[in-house]
Amino acid sequence: MGHILLLLLLSIPILCLTDGAETEQDFTWHLKKVPQIVSERTFSLDSPKFEAKTKLELSNVCGIECQRRLPVPSLSDLKEFLSYETVFENGTRTLTHVNVLGLAVDTAKNTTTRMSSRRKRQIYGTDSRFSISDKRFMTNFPFSTAVKISTGCSGILISPKHVLTAAHCIHNGKDYIKGSKKLRVGLLKMRSKGEGKKRRGAQRGKRDVSVARDHSERTSELKQRSKGHGRKQKATGRSQKTSDSKPSFQWTRVKSTQIPKGWLEGVTGDVSLDYDYAVLELKRPHKKKYMELGISPTIRKMPGSMIHFSGFDDDRSGQLVYRFCSVSDESSDLFYQYCDAEPGSIGSGVYLRLKEPNKKKWKRKIIAIYSGHQWMDVNGVQQDYNVAVRITPLKYAQICFWIHGNDENCTQG
Repeated sequence: MGHILLLLLLSIPILCLTDGAETEQDFTWHLKKVPQIVSERTFSLDSPKFEAKTKLELSNVCGIECQRRLPVPSLSDLKEFLSYETVFENGTRTLTHVNVLGLAVDTAKNTTTRMSSRRKRQIYGTDSRFSISDKRFMTNFPFSTAVKISTGCSGILISPKHVLTAAHCIHNGKDYIKGSKKLRVGLLKMRSKGEGKKRRGAQRGKRDVSVARDHSERTSELKQRSKGHGRKQKATGRSQKTSDSKPSFQWTRVKSTQIPKGWLEGVTGDVSLDYDYAVLELKRPHKKKYMELGISPTIRKMPGSMIHFSGFDDDRSGQLVYRFCSVSDESSDLFYQYCDAEPGSIGSGVYLRLKEPNKKKWKRKIIAIYSGHQWMDVNGVQQDYNVAVRITPLKYAQICFWIHGNDENCTQG
């Protein structure tokens, strides 16, 4: 029954539930001219220490309320924030300064939209997540675009060689975390019972076990911390059923990692969720269908104000978990939302489905990166929310530049 419901959710366009003010034809991917990110100079830096501890829950972060009090970044600020570090698999590191062309700086304050009152915690009442155990779904688009990062996060395929994830899965704002020096990405594949016992990839399997062992302490700590949240998860058929096949991963080494300078503490004074994204270049290309980038629309331009994402939540080991929910608040850079999620899903690509211009087809695109369950500074008081980082025109231009190595293919988004 759960699979039938999931199939209906994926195949039928979401009905408009926004007070009747909009119609179906409003929900379209509108192509926009985006600014250009141009590389100016690249410098060699000392190799990172790779000694930082993984910290998936952040505190004292400037959220939507905090952003209201901040001045709009100047062009020179944006050039500084969008400059980026590249770390290669041999441990070398570079810093690239960029220029931003074709940007009209908006002098207005950071705008926000409040849709409803907020709730707290990572799981809200009855757990509404779907465990995707049927290979008919798991190995097909869009679920097949979800990947696992060896540091314990999730990500999403955005090209034959690139993965988008959250920056704090790789870097804590001061240094690269332990385990990111030999970073790997796990692509979903299906393995039947008894398969793989005599494969040449035995050594690779040992590495997977090592990755899991390194990650186990962090997972245990976070689970203990989450016990006080008082969540009640009802067992449902859609989350408990499993198939005869078990998911496994084809692990691929990461060739390079790119992180915007705006994420680094020394630049902004503290980590800024606005820049909590990173792109990983794989050493070898894959043959899976990937998901294209899109520029994040406002809440009112999203069917039912709904978003979707899939990742590998820690509390459902070995399972791909899908969820959808409504967005509560937004600023120019962040979404607050009520999607049920646990550590492990951080870094997942948040997507939605809109109509293509002048066509009857609906298309999914990535519009944000799930940053996780974060503690935000709200009027001097710490409050916890589930947060996603929106893909703005500038972030689209930068990520597109990282994928293609130039701005020729990144003029519209």
